[in-house]
Amino acid sequence: MSDPARTPNPASLAFAEDLFAEWQIDPASVSPDWRAYFESLPEARKHTAQVGPKFQNYSIFNPPELHATSANGTAHTALAAGDVAAQQDKVDQLVRSYRVRGHLIAKIDPLERPRPQLSELDPASYGFGEADLDRHFSTSQLFGPSTMTLRQILEKLRATYCRSIGVQFMHIDDLARLNWLRERMEGTGNRLELSRDEQLRILTKLTDATLFEEFIQKKFLGAKSFSLEGSESLIPLMDLAIERAAGQGITDVVVGMAHRGRLNVLANVMHKGARQIFREFADVDHALYRMGGDVKYHLGYTSEYETAAGAKLAISLCFNPSHLEFVDPVAMGRVRARDDNERAREGGLPSSLTMLIHGDAAFAGQGVVQETLNMSQLPGYNVGGTIHVIVNNQVGFTTDPQDGRSTTYATDVARMLQCPILHVNGEDPEAVAQTIRLAMDFRKTWRSDVIVDMYAYRRRGHNEGDEPSFTQPRMYETIRARKTVREGYLDHLLQLGGVTRADADAIEEQCRAQLEVELDASKSKDYVYQSSALGPAWKPYKGGRDADVPEVPTVFPKERLAKLLDATTHSPADFVVHPKLVSILERRTEMATGARPLDWAAGEAAAFATLAVQGARVRLSGQDCERGTFSHRHAVLHDIETGRRHMPLAHLDPEQGPIEIWNSPLSETGVMGFEYGYTLEQPEALIMWEAQFGDFVNAAQVIIDQFLVSAEEKWKRLSGLVLLLPHAFEGQGPEHSSARLERFLQLCADDNIQVANVTTPAQLFHMLRRQVMRPWRKPLVVMTPKSLLRHPRAVSTLDDLAEGHFHRILADVPPEGTTRRENVSRVLLCSGKIYYELEDERAKRKADDVAILRLEQIYPLQERDLKDAFGAYGNDVPVVWVQEEPANMGAWQHLLVRFGPRIVGRPFSSATRAAAASPATGSPTSHKIEQQEVLDRAFGRA
Repeated sequence: MSDPARTPNPASLAFAEDLFAEWQIDPASVSPDWRAYFESLPEARKHTAQVGPKFQNYSIFNPPELHATSANGTAHTALAAGDVAAQQDKVDQLVRSYRVRGHLIAKIDPLERPRPQLSELDPASYGFGEADLDRHFSTSQLFGPSTMTLRQILEKLRATYCRSIGVQFMHIDDLARLNWLRERMEGTGNRLELSRDEQLRILTKLTDATLFEEFIQKKFLGAKSFSLEGSESLIPLMDLAIERAAGQGITDVVVGMAHRGRLNVLANVMHKGARQIFREFADVDHALYRMGGDVKYHLGYTSEYETAAGAKLAISLCFNPSHLEFVDPVAMGRVRARDDNERAREGGLPSSLTMLIHGDAAFAGQGVVQETLNMSQLPGYNVGGTIHVIVNNQVGFTTDPQDGRSTTYATDVARMLQCPILHVNGEDPEAVAQTIRLAMDFRKTWRSDVIVDMYAYRRRGHNEGDEPSFTQPRMYETIRARKTVREGYLDHLLQLGGVTRADADAIEEQCRAQLEVELDASKSKDYVYQSSALGPAWKPYKGGRDADVPEVPTVFPKERLAKLLDATTHSPADFVVHPKLVSILERRTEMATGARPLDWAAGEAAAFATLAVQGARVRLSGQDCERGTFSHRHAVLHDIETGRRHMPLAHLDPEQGPIEIWNSPLSETGVMGFEYGYTLEQPEALIMWEAQFGDFVNAAQVIIDQFLVSAEEKWKRLSGLVLLLPHAFEGQGPEHSSARLERFLQLCADDNIQVANVTTPAQLFHMLRRQVMRPWRKPLVVMTPKSLLRHPRAVSTLDDLAEGHFHRILADVPPEGTTRRENVSRVLLCSGKIYYELEDERAKRKADDVAILRLEQIYPLQERDLKDAFGAYGNDVPVVWVQEEPANMGAWQHLLVRFGPRIVGRPFSSATRAAAASPATGSPTSHKIEQQEVLDRAFGRA
């Protein structure tokens, strides 16, 4: 070599070696300089180990031009190394563009509407022409051979990312996940090779789905069924997912979905007998549903599923109202509860799967979806990954996508997660099969959510009586011209030759015959309606009337109670507690010895601790609930030097039940829904959701209305969820005063829930223990205090906990040295914090003729309890209900509607704030004036 500056480095030599070998260049045919380079390669091999994969560092190679002839006589002109590097860089850009943007031109829309033309996916935009298509380039960025022609590269990219599957995955920051997906997709061209048996199974499921819908339309003319027609691939998709799940060790599947396609899923996935569905259409068992029940396409079901390999899974389809997506956190809560049970028993990995079936408009439009996605990876709510399937009808009722979302896809909100979003053409069942297999494997590997966006359409309108062409005339002109998904897939199979028309006809004939058998059976006079019964875990528990279920002892031995309360103050020897917390824990220790009365936090901690050591699970979640919004709980301690966390309640006894206290995301709907779902699977546990302020419960009203208070009547489903809602008027303004007690009371009927506003730690202790120990399972709504958390008179003794019980009504406290108050001329009936203000006012006024009773449980309220409470006073003594809330809020209207102007025979009136549109004033001074006016009216001095 004449020019030392051109001596190649080891990376250059590695490039030369790979280039010559790939192009089959005879070393003898190269120019002298190149021959010198090539002959030096063996000597330089020891350096190539530092170079890495082939061509990785070729851009530093800058030799003179190479003119050579390959072994087959083809002339090659090797570009100058700088040009080679630039060309390779453009190929790498093209590869990345297909991964990032290929989904935008993929054929995912079965209606074949135009897709955008993207210049970044056109090789001409990078300066490549026809002559370049057969040039070889490095493919170290692609899964497969180390080099390929540009034509082969484009074919591979288009097959992987632009056929019936479009993938969004380049937003994932985790390189390991990214490479896992890349290899799985590019290694197969994102396509499954199905056996004949697998193809026949898909065809059978499509036949079942298609004929089920057609049969209903013919036999029940005009009936609403919210048909799956146009989206029938959902049935084989779910079938394939369950089959895959069984092979991955899953034993339980919980499905949440809205009404579209629900009947088809019930019949062809859940195996609910079609005869029962047909009987529900006929509505011949209406007497079973007087003042209860739900429409057939909201009902849930639980069944045992047997896979092709003989494995058995328990599958539950959640009951769901029309509030579409609000079942999502409920289903997740159910799975978390099942997995927590499984881990407690076996100590292994979770074996339950959540599958959520969404609509495209609802997924984009309803905020609970974002809340659910955000919860998915949080330690208190993680379920090991959820499979989300969007049945994308490309229309929401009558609203086009451009009017229903601001994003390209309905799924764009899901890009917040480190998970793939797989868009697939629902008219290509084999692409659907590949997509769900990829989704299931990703979930198993990474314990992460996956989104499958199955593009389809709605062959009929929003319901079977709707005319969709009123609002989407062009879309429905296209839909009417299309074959069914089954017919399209059958054409594909016939072309392949593995399945015959006779095979398909036999499948269809068998399906039609079975549907006729089921219809005949549904009309039988001997038919016995089958309800989806509660699982075995619910056998010891019941709902129904409060009066039919006796109270139970809630006491706990005093000596052991004291030890447990003391244990809640302990932390490891090397744990450094915040100095301000030391005094709080020391006061708790004094409470345990009886030297100090118990405050609210101690009563609560005692309830949690005693239940746990008796084997019950205790779970509390909510915003800032570890410390408590009002800095009273401090259930989880933080080492001020290391940040290490310690929860004393979890270290009481080696055999205790689990205690979990989780700070939740800033969400009400999602978290309350999750905890409600949790209670459906663990009836023996104390499960609580706490609002940061009681007012925030407003944001979870759908969960309250559609699940919590009505599920027993609609679906025969019980829950023991406890809502802890800080409530009291203390001058903190309209947003931090009221937990909307009146709304809960308006929803009370048939003893469906319990509503309480207790005033002592002992009452809280016995109430929470009663919630677990009594076999009556109803939600419990508690108006919890703020100022009473540290009120000097809102205290209890250890004896109150060890020997007492829950009082629905607390009697008046008579003057010291007496057993009752004499000559009572007025009874004040109240609930919550105002009791202590009324006591102070009575003392100030020396109104010894006034009795003050506390209604601790506002609902259910038995008249016999009121009679017993008022029995110490004359029959003509007036009763005044006193509340802090305006007259149109709080409990007054509820009590007035129930009792009218006389309560158990006595005159009944109220002392309240004036009716108002807002719960409270924002002025602390005005609050004090208003509060005094309520007290004045209570004592008849207004």
